[in-house]
Amino acid sequence: MANPTAAMLVIGDEILSGRTRDANMYHLAGELSRLGIDLQEVRVVSDNADAIIAAVKALSGGYTHVFTSGGIGPTHDDITADCIAAAFDTTIDVREDARALLAAHYESRGVEMNAARLRMARIPEGAELIDNPVSVAPGFTLGNVHVMAGVPAVFEAMVASVLPKLTGGAPLLSQTLTVHRPEGEIAGPLAELATDYPDLSIGCYPFQKDGAFGANIVVRGAEGRQINAAMTRLARDLGT
Repeated sequence: MANPTAAMLVIGDEILSGRTRDANMYHLAGELSRLGIDLQEVRVVSDNADAIIAAVKALSGGYTHVFTSGGIGPTHDDITADCIAAAFDTTIDVREDARALLAAHYESRGVEMNAARLRMARIPEGAELIDNPVSVAPGFTLGNVHVMAGVPAVFEAMVASVLPKLTGGAPLLSQTLTVHRPEGEIAGPLAELATDYPDLSIGCYPFQKDGAFGANIVVRGAEGRQINAAMTRLARDLGT
């Protein structure tokens, strides 16, 4: 059977403006590969309600899982939770279990539980909380959409909370062959290999070092024997 699929929705003007470099996609892709869930699409949208709602609807209808990052903090531009509720046509309000987590956290630090912080306890009806051992404010899962913070340390902790609850497939395996020849010389054999091994993903990633051209050829798939056979043929065909 085919592996479950996933998409990621990165939310935030700071990503699109270039102010912040996104690190969460890299982390999520690696974790999903190990679990056997195929990350097939990543979208980045601004802090615009219509854009977020449209993206959530499209992605949740097309993939087994959707992971979002960003926009669930205490400020006015943190609108992700409201948009998820709108996408699923449900209500949103402060939820007691989320409020209790935040209240205990701030009380233990002698910090006021003000209206802004209470915003982080607003959870769509029917959602399941995602644990946040870093800063307590929870994420949540509604339907097949897992809503998480944008701060990398918190995002990674939330991913670790979510993934054990998901059913994966065959973990993706890979091998790499480095050749010191330009892409134009190896394109033909690579195309033939891709045709003969349709179940494998074969990528060619060129580089230049000390004035010489080369490429890293990465063969990915779920079946180790297929990968070994493809790599053996590749080394033979390219004379490495």
